[in-house]
Amino acid sequence: MNVQKSKWKLPAVMLGPFLLLILLFFFLPVLLIAVLAFTDMDSAMRWEFHGLENFRKMIADPNIGLILKNTAVYVGFTLLINVFFGFFLALFTTYFIQRESLGLFFRTVWMLPRISPPVVYVLLWLWFFDPSEYGILNSFRSLFGLPPEPWLNAGPMPAVIVANGLIGASFGMIIFSSAIKSIPKERFFAADVDGASHWSVIKDIIFPAIRWPFMFVTIWQFLSLLTSYEYILLLTDGGPLYGSEVLALYSYHKAFQHFEFGYGSAVSLILVIIAVVCSLLLWRFFGMKRMMGSAKIE
Repeated sequence: MNVQKSKWKLPAVMLGPFLLLILLFFFLPVLLIAVLAFTDMDSAMRWEFHGLENFRKMIADPNIGLILKNTAVYVGFTLLINVFFGFFLALFTTYFIQRESLGLFFRTVWMLPRISPPVVYVLLWLWFFDPSEYGILNSFRSLFGLPPEPWLNAGPMPAVIVANGLIGASFGMIIFSSAIKSIPKERFFAADVDGASHWSVIKDIIFPAIRWPFMFVTIWQFLSLLTSYEYILLLTDGGPLYGSEVLALYSYHKAFQHFEFGYGSAVSLILVIIAVVCSLLLWRFFGMKRMMGSAKIE
């Protein structure tokens, strides 16, 4: 018994603080949301349980269909940019650019928006999409004699996808760059001796070696996009006419602008369920059990 206690003492000391933080800041908020979702809490902070009323209200909500569609489009297309453009940046700066100092310079430059305050980053995009003649896009249009275009009103969702996709690609770039650097150099030397093309090296050496990082980046970015809304809030605030409203932002608006805390919690609970189900599906899609299994040598 004493041997077993001593065996678990070090893991408990090392992991205990982190498990406590996860419990306090992840599981307890989800539990609180689950409780509030079945109440009618409002700005008075008084609430009573009233069953599934919030979910019936959600089904009857005339905006929920458009918001679900926006969420799917936003998460899907932004995730493609985050993962595949991040993978391209990692390839470009670690494989195609052999000089480490030059690759590090490009990665550092691309990381600048990530370490900048979101307000500063979004202000640059607001200038880029400015509907007046002084906006960057409209300045280019004026060179051809074209009138200014209200870009954010005409296409709020593409603007949101591009703004979020480009900054999100930096995360994948860092993870994929580290994974590519960890591949033994001998494999690349052997491929070079055999006369393998760049595509063959990427397909047969690099991509199989980064399956774990690829799965991690995909699932992490998916969950991040599904639950974050700060860039959409700052760029379009979900408008115009719910044109760029997503579930996470809708929950925020309902809870902290309309003070419908119960209804906002119900929307958040649906978001949590979607996140859990989609995570399990992505694990199955990537074959997590197969990747965790022992290698089979035939």
